[in-house]
Amino acid sequence: MLEEVRITGLGVIDEAVLELSPGFNVVTGETGAGKTMVVSGLGLLFGGRADPARVRPGADRAVVEGRLRVDPDGAIARQVNDSGGDLDDDGGTLLLVRSVSAEGRSRATAGGRSVPVSLLTYLAEDLVAVHGQADQQQLLRAGRQREALDRFSGPEFAELLARYQRSYHRHAQVRAQLDELTTSAANRAREADDLRRGLADIERVEPAEGEDVELIAEDERLSNADALHAAATTAHEALVGDPASGSYETADVTSLLASARTALESAAQHDPQLAALAGRVTEAAYLLADVAADLASYVQTVEADPARLAAVQERRAELTRLIRAYGATGGGAPAGDLGGVLAWAKTAGTRLAELDADDDTIGALTAQEAELAAEVAGLAQELTAARTHTAAQFAEQVTAELTALAMPHATILVAVTPAQGFGPHGADEVEIRLSAHPGAPALPLHKGASGGELSRIMLAIEVVFAGADPVPTFVFDEVDAGVGGKAAVEIGRRLARLARLAQVIVVTHLPQVAAFADTHLVVEKSSDGSVVHSGISRLDDAGRVRELSRMLAGLEDSEHGRAHASELLAAAAAERALASVVPRAAATASLA
Repeated sequence: MLEEVRITGLGVIDEAVLELSPGFNVVTGETGAGKTMVVSGLGLLFGGRADPARVRPGADRAVVEGRLRVDPDGAIARQVNDSGGDLDDDGGTLLLVRSVSAEGRSRATAGGRSVPVSLLTYLAEDLVAVHGQADQQQLLRAGRQREALDRFSGPEFAELLARYQRSYHRHAQVRAQLDELTTSAANRAREADDLRRGLADIERVEPAEGEDVELIAEDERLSNADALHAAATTAHEALVGDPASGSYETADVTSLLASARTALESAAQHDPQLAALAGRVTEAAYLLADVAADLASYVQTVEADPARLAAVQERRAELTRLIRAYGATGGGAPAGDLGGVLAWAKTAGTRLAELDADDDTIGALTAQEAELAAEVAGLAQELTAARTHTAAQFAEQVTAELTALAMPHATILVAVTPAQGFGPHGADEVEIRLSAHPGAPALPLHKGASGGELSRIMLAIEVVFAGADPVPTFVFDEVDAGVGGKAAVEIGRRLARLARLAQVIVVTHLPQVAAFADTHLVVEKSSDGSVVHSGISRLDDAGRVRELSRMLAGLEDSEHGRAHASELLAAAAAERALASVVPRAAATASLA
């Protein structure tokens, strides 16, 4: 809800402040005083086109500041917070600012933070509905008309719509899964074939963990068998000699150690130090005897085996091929490692099982998709029937309202037509149409009505909706164009009833409308010879009588005009006193 709007440098307005209240706010003033600039300022504040021609001559820029009361936990507050702005310290006040320079540069802020102008337009959809000849009408949007008609349909329809939306979104999810599986069938088949070939290749070779490392060692040993045998034999003979030679002339290490030990032991009793050295020589003799024995065993095992060497090298070549093909992608195992091949085989087996199961999944999803599609179609048909029924009731009530608003020959129709396929709200397009007189074609509202007629139609629609369109503030300009007398009283009465459900701001020149207001603001002008300065004042009871007298007789000091103004105010006050807040359906019925 708007609490205050400050306008600076816009058109004929030098600086003016609108102090707005809940309920019915009316703005009046002499012709040329700047009433239209009030509506233009509100349009600018909520993202309207920035026209530098509207900047007051001599001013650098036009600025409109608005203070609004919003739900601190609602969607508006969240959107402002997401954009970097904040509500005021009281937690429920939002400041919006829009400016346009004389050169055409436009700026916007929300909650103290600079934001794109598009954000103001987005916020406006849930904050205000401006109905005037030059303004973009929120309710003229097809989506808004459908939303409002759905709310008008009541809680049972809301429950039906919620059921449809749950089925629709579930169907969309299943359809997406099914499309993903079926459109990639060829790719999945190729992937499965590749996995099967790889697994068969690995299964045929049957590699074992660490086998490649062992084969490398065996290959090295077999490839150098002669050299290894000769080295071990030479070392063995150096340690213990070669008894097969029959020669005892060449000294071996074991014999020399035996001589050294004998020599030392013969004199060891004379010196403990020498005895210790003798013990160490004895230990060395035992150690070398063990080494000699091991060398003798090793010599027996090392033999050239060309057949085995060929088999080892062939096996290594096969494992190397597997490593090159699969080892580098083996679930994080290092490239060139047989462990990578085994890891790939494990992952591939799991993935192949998934791919093989996709055929069963496709079958199940196909059946589920068909079931959900039928459910969505059935619920959409129920939505269409409910909308069509409600649309007829709504059209009848709005047509009755237009008769009371000096449009007795106009007829409202609500067309519920098939949309292109199913959407999140059903399979319907909703459009409100106007037949201006009997025999005239039913046209969309923006094509079938003039500016003044459109404002009255919007008033009739908003009254019948009676809160179905959830914006907290309605602005009407030219709602009384071309009417007077009884029709003007009816317009005032209906605006007052609408104001029981939302804040209403009306720019009018009719005293019959202004008399019903809870808050009366007047745009005043004064001239200093060349420049007109306009300001806005909030009227007390005496000021209202004076202003209504001016609007009635053209002379605010006319005794007859004052009497008539007082009579209008008394009649409007009496009707407001009798009125009470009632449920929407009852309120709508009482307007017929």
